[in-house]
Amino acid sequence: MDCFAALDLGTNNCRLLIATPAGRGFRIVEAFSRIVRLGEGLSHTGRLDEAAMHRAHAALQICADKVNRRKVTRIRAVATQACRQAENGAEFTAEVERRTGLKLQVITPQEEARLSVAGCVNLLDRKASAALVVDVGGGSTELSWVDLRGNSLGKEGSQTNLHRLPIRAWLSAPVGVVTLAERFPEPEVPTAEWFRAMVDHMRAEIEGFTHAEKLRPVFASGRGHLVGTSGAITSLAGMHLGLKRYDRSQVDGLWLRRADCTAAADRLMNLCPKDRAAEPCIGPDRADLVLAGAAILQAVQELWPCDRVRVADRGLREGILLSLMGGSSGQRRRRRGSSRPAPATVGSAS
Repeated sequence: MDCFAALDLGTNNCRLLIATPAGRGFRIVEAFSRIVRLGEGLSHTGRLDEAAMHRAHAALQICADKVNRRKVTRIRAVATQACRQAENGAEFTAEVERRTGLKLQVITPQEEARLSVAGCVNLLDRKASAALVVDVGGGSTELSWVDLRGNSLGKEGSQTNLHRLPIRAWLSAPVGVVTLAERFPEPEVPTAEWFRAMVDHMRAEIEGFTHAEKLRPVFASGRGHLVGTSGAITSLAGMHLGLKRYDRSQVDGLWLRRADCTAAADRLMNLCPKDRAAEPCIGPDRADLVLAGAAILQAVQELWPCDRVRVADRGLREGILLSLMGGSSGQRRRRRGSSRPAPATVGSAS
């Protein structure tokens, strides 16, 4: 059976999924994830650091070996904010291709947002009227407002046309867990004032965005929900559940209340970095970043209040796989008499 691969090189992580088609979805045959911090120091220098590139090259070589060993039929390898922003981003991707044979495509924030929504589409509550998908990355945060009214995704269990997702507005804010943590170094003893400064910084990046205002009454009336996809948010979910070991089956799709998110963040604030690193759902690689992720989520919750948050241990890579496998190819031809959804209003805070 044909194997497909999706590789996502972000500001913080290098992640690979290899899968085979299965029904309307896919079956994962191999997964790989390594924190490489490619964007470390980028916010200060404007360039990718030599040590960071070395870490990324090592991880990408492992990915290339796995792809070759599995005899992958089709692969799409993408790079996001760090390579978009860095002065030497193009040099780095060219060197990656020379060393590993992997051709990294630096995708736009709009494409990143669309693929993240596509990867999370099965977690959208079709009984709701709208959803806000929040993809917290290392160097940027993508927000996508999805209109769920009028059966726009089709019936529960039916196939969704990934090329015509009802995204009404999207925003790419140039703030992620790495950039926020670098801008606000953690004090020896974390304080409420330090955390609030991170929340306010993120709020300032997104509160002037007006293109999604038509959906605000939906959220104000309690008919909308958030979907949070990022390592920071899955870590909060693991803290909430009190897991002794991270378990994707318990985290992916979990519903949290806003109070649950706040309580998990408060617990993290009361831990020193060493104790945070010892938490099984955080670990040493995320210990200094998870509070920045909690601050980003809180900023979004303050500006788009809703009580329900669905946790997604999925996103960009899954969206790439579904697109590669042509999950919507049979639906691309527009049916006679069908109406197109209203186009998305796009925007960027960068």
